Amino acid sequence: MPTVLYEPDGAIANLTLNRPEVLNALNLEMRDELWYALDAIEADDEMRVIVLRGAGERAFSAGADLTEFGTSPSYDDARRARLGRDLWGRLQHYPKPLIAAVHGWALGAGCEMSLLCDLRLASDGARFGLPETSLGYLPTAGGSQTLPRIVGPGRALDMVLSAEPIDAAHALECGLVHWTGPRPDLDATAAAWARHLAALDPTLLHLTRRSLREGMELSLADGLKLEARLRSLLVASKQGSV
Repeated sequence: MPTVLYEPDGAIANLTLNRPEVLNALNLEMRDELWYALDAIEADDEMRVIVLRGAGERAFSAGADLTEFGTSPSYDDARRARLGRDLWGRLQHYPKPLIAAVHGWALGAGCEMSLLCDLRLASDGARFGLPETSLGYLPTAGGSQTLPRIVGPGRALDMVLSAEPIDAAHALECGLVHWTGPRPDLDATAAAWARHLAALDPTLLHLTRRSLREGMELSLADGLKLEARLRSLLVASKQGSV
């Protein structure tokens, strides 16, 4: 069975992490299949939005598959493979919006993957956590950088240093997720949000995401300049110049 299922629905690309027997833990095969799916969706102009979810009833993703740790011939080989196919960097800079529909456990790399999405929706029973410090290492899929930008440094330090997961209600209160509700409503709500985004002008959507994402790394003055440049690009696109 493929470790990632790709199901197009109109302009919406549904991607499902498909290793429910191990709580959708991310192994090298899943990483590669996600990469190929992202390639295919990016190249398809009909696909406007991605909804990412986990198979089964227990987890979005419990994180990296620890059974693969130490199986590479050497540290250099492992690092070279990761840099050659940097899934996390790919998600961070992906040109189309991503919605994470999270149920059950979202831990470690699974939580970090959701943090790299534009929007996060969660069922009432969802749990988010970065347990890496309890295992003696740092978050290595961007969590130490994305989490404080979303929930603030104080809450992020608490989550990372305590290594304790938070529930969906807490995640909503601190801004980690944008919606919570009953598990049976999760997929329909994600689809509704995705249809809304897919109906927007793609140039407007692209430039808006650029303005927010790139502006976070700039000073206010430079961010305002970026906003003005992107506004000019949007006006030019409406006049047929771009």
